[in-house]
Amino acid sequence: MKTFAAAIALATASALPAAPLVAQDAAETPATPDWVETSNAYTQKAIALQASFFPTGASSAGYEQYDGLVNDMSLDRDERYVAASRALIAEYEAAKQVETNPYVLQDLQILIDSLEMDNERIELSNRETLEFAEVGQAMFGNIGQLLSDQTAEHRRAKALELLQRYTGLWPDTQPMTELAKARFEASRGEGKMGPYRVEVEESVGKIPTFVAGIRELFAKYEIEGADEALDAMEAQLTDYGEWTTATVVPAARTDPRLPEELYALRLREVGIEMDPREAMSRARRGFYEIRAQMEALAPQIAAKYGWEETDMASVMAGLKAMTIPNDEIEDFYRAVNAKLEAQIRAHDIVSLPDYEMNMRVASQAESAAQPAPHMRPPRLIGNTGEQGTFVLTVGNPTASAEDAYDDFNFPAASWTLSAHEARPGHEMQFAALVAQGVSLARMLYAFNSVNVEGWALYAEAEMLPHEPIEGQFIAQQFRLLRAARAFLDPALNLGLMSRAEAERILREEALFSPGMTKQELDRYQFRMPGQAGSYYYGYRKLIDLRVETEVALGAAFNERAFNDFLLSQGIIPLDLIAKAVREEFIPSQMAGG
Repeated sequence: MKTFAAAIALATASALPAAPLVAQDAAETPATPDWVETSNAYTQKAIALQASFFPTGASSAGYEQYDGLVNDMSLDRDERYVAASRALIAEYEAAKQVETNPYVLQDLQILIDSLEMDNERIELSNRETLEFAEVGQAMFGNIGQLLSDQTAEHRRAKALELLQRYTGLWPDTQPMTELAKARFEASRGEGKMGPYRVEVEESVGKIPTFVAGIRELFAKYEIEGADEALDAMEAQLTDYGEWTTATVVPAARTDPRLPEELYALRLREVGIEMDPREAMSRARRGFYEIRAQMEALAPQIAAKYGWEETDMASVMAGLKAMTIPNDEIEDFYRAVNAKLEAQIRAHDIVSLPDYEMNMRVASQAESAAQPAPHMRPPRLIGNTGEQGTFVLTVGNPTASAEDAYDDFNFPAASWTLSAHEARPGHEMQFAALVAQGVSLARMLYAFNSVNVEGWALYAEAEMLPHEPIEGQFIAQQFRLLRAARAFLDPALNLGLMSRAEAERILREEALFSPGMTKQELDRYQFRMPGQAGSYYYGYRKLIDLRVETEVALGAAFNERAFNDFLLSQGIIPLDLIAKAVREEFIPSQMAGG
């Protein structure tokens, strides 16, 4: 998942002058505290700045005036952005000297930290690397934000303007593929590192899938008048693939590792503040303990099903053999979600929404872009009832036969995946974010993987005792994966382990399929270096806070009250959540509040 602030990292597209930002139906929103209004006034300046360079991020966040616009791809964009960002940072620093409300001061620092990290990323990347854009995937993703059941119907027509701007058919625009080529050529320099060759080659192979996916979206939502732009898009992306093979592949690197300074920045961007070697040590200990728990569960599952072999690998094979047919998987997961909600109510774990959760099976192009099941968040700004959607995938359609998946489409896997992506995981997390009306700074700029994924893994742990034993076994397998990520990702990126060694751990010890293993290793090495460790890191911080609260409150500890309080804080840094628990929740509970 990407925030609006992180849209800079995804830049592929035409500049727009900053404009006042007014979310749809803003007049209908309830009154907000004075400090939130003050904070939002400051945050609007950051949003306007970034939207003037990267309007697709503002559009995906819910600002409709940016629908149909593409990002600034001019050659001097980065210099202009950094200069404007530094000026705004100076303005925020001055505001810190006059503001007195502690929440406004926190939000100002959140904004400053986010902008400074953007600038550091831009400057490091420009110094160290060549700029290559996966234009086809970016086009599919941004068009898919508009052509979606989650997007209000009146916004979808803007997808045609967006496609016309991407293809240069809109007045005063150039094809995105040509702009991306120009930025690649302009980024060349002595000693710079090219993109990773495997990633580049795979991006070319996916182009036909994204072309088909974009055509399918325009057909599904009956957007008329798109034929010329669709044909131009297909021709341009096909040409871009040929150009990539001829021009980018020869400049690509064969070692996936980033410079250590850039990798360290990636860790901070996702919220990991610990030295990677210390994080690795803690994760290895967790890996051992979780694996031992799986080994203890395996014979009990074998006994339940009457299987002779009782080792972990045999039990896993038996569970995976219970395949759910693709045309039945959505209904099956819906039934499991209903059972999880019943357990949540029965054990008073967290307050549930009073509406049914959205769920659907992914398209071919969505599965190619993101092969694992995931939560597609709702519109955060101007939301008038749009909900998040749990998107189920059944594999990667662009993968080879030997890279097939069998990790999500069997009954035992449905429990923990639903707890993580749906309820009480991401779906409730984003629903609470919209419902609580937190400040824009906390909604759009405090968001990072440690905050978001820490809650989802904690949600898995909350539900584990209430799942059937085979569901618990797979829940432990996925927790084992998160611990493995936290030491494999840094080990690979710091040159402490080979890919073959990491593959053996995921295949033989964590028992994942070849397809899942390849996706994981690609993720650590070049798709999202540093991000994978955020799950276990955030989870450990949250369970530490949970135990601290239980010890402080003793018999007065209330599980639902604690979990509701965590959700009410929004997606803010976990240190700020811990501060709120210590200074607000614990005293309130002690006082009988």
